[in-house]
This record gives sequence, C-alpha cells and structure tokens, in this order.
Amino acid sequence: MAVTWKDVLHDTWSSPTFARLLESARKRARKTTVYPPEEAWFYALTATPFAEVKVVILGQDPYHGKGQAMGLSFSVDKQVPVPPSLMNIFKELEADLKIPIPAHGDLRGWAEEGVLLLNTTLTVEANRPLSHADLGWGWFTDAIMRALNAKTPPVVFMLWGKHAQSKTVLITHPKHLVLKAP
Repeated sequence: MAVTWKDVLHDTWSSPTFARLLESARKRARKTTVYPPEEAWFYALTATPFAEVKVVILGQDPYHGKGQAMGLSFSVDKQVPVPPSLMNIFKELEADLKIPIPAHGDLRGWAEEGVLLLNTTLTVEANRPLSHADLGWGWFTDAIMRALNAKTPPVVFMLWGKHAQSKTVLITHPKHLVLKAP
C-alpha cells in the first residue's frame, strides 16, 4: 500500500502548532484578501500524492495578484496570463531543452507526473509578497521537506529563490539531487 501525505504528516497535522497556524491564516483571511482561496491552500499535496513525488520545485510564496494563485507554486489557471516568473521558466526550458513555450501557465500536468509544486509559505495577502511568512508556514513546509528527505526513491529538489534555498539543510540524504537557482 502506498504511503500518503496523511501517513507522513499525521503528527504535524494533529499538532497544536498546526491548529494555531491554520487559525492565524484564517483570521487574516477574514480581515483581508488572502490568496489562494482556503480550499487551495494544500492543493499541491492533493495534486501530487506523496508516493508519486519525483521532483520538488520549491518557490517562495503564492502569486499575490487577483486570480493568480491556485495552490501550485508558479502555476496559474489556463485563462490567467502567464506571470513573468513562469514565463522565465518556460523560456529556460525552450532555450535548454527545445520545449516549446505553452499557451497557458497551468502546471497541473506537471503535478500529475510527480512534480510537487510547493511554496515555502502557502498563503499571502493581496499585493503583499511575503506577508504571511511570519505565520508559521515554514514549520509546516519543513515537515514536508523532512518527509521527502526520508523517501527511499531519490528525489530531485529544485530550490528557487533565497527562501526555498534555506530548506537545503533539511535535505541530508546523499541519494537526492539538489539544484538551486536565484
């Protein structure tokens, strides 16, 4: 039977710290506009089951513009214009691997293929990057990274940006590959 996120994060999800984190995020969402909507806060874990993770692309925090954040780092729904950061990713893929630039920025297909598209912080206030970095999401994403570090099959960790690269210390098993980009 495949190991699930529920299995590896059970202690994390049932802890008082997680309850406080959720309450803090919900409290801010009641006072101001928060992205993505609450039902998408953990979408990255739903879209890419633990047993299927082959690659982790770790970013900073969700897009903070209206209608952009959808629960997967760097991804936007098909009808949303491709943000500059994602366009840069597409341009690199085209330059290095000759992969044509897609017509949209929906990366759900990547998630279904085993690419965990995660941010170090899972929520953000509208137009305020890093506004929820102090809520405790780092503690939660640390638990995710530790669980992935313990996986038997090797995982490729792509840590994009300073906040993502701070998680390097959690990847201790030599079988994993860590790639960093500014």
